[in-house]
Amino acid sequence: MHTVVEREVEMRLVLSPERSVSVPARFSYRTDDPYAVHMTFHIYSEKPVDWTFARELLVKGVTQPSGDGDVRVWPTCVAGRKMLCLALSSPNGDALLETPSDVVAAWLERTLHAVPQGSKSEALGLDEQLIELLER
Repeated sequence: MHTVVEREVEMRLVLSPERSVSVPARFSYRTDDPYAVHMTFHIYSEKPVDWTFARELLVKGVTQPSGDGDVRVWPTCVAGRKMLCLALSSPNGDALLETPSDVVAAWLERTLHAVPQGSKSEALGLDEQLIELLER
């Protein structure tokens, strides 16, 4: 049986230093895909925008700059509040998003409870699958 850990999050899409807009998003983690986190942005369109990247990148990004390339994450402080920044790059454009870091950290704790760091291969059941193949 696989577990899904989800959290609806209100993110801010930064348009300029003075202006941002609200973007509802959903963070999702599945124990049958233990290395990845999934983010779905609901941007009032027919089809939501989905991003998938390493959970480890987000875990590190809560406390220190993390990531290289398409997804970068880092902690910051905005108006005295601890925030998490996510910079996303794609062929269609770039986006800078902010969200309260405590919300993401609490959700990550739930994912780490479901599959602790260092035990992801056990969550995939690779040993059981290998034994089953060898027994045939």
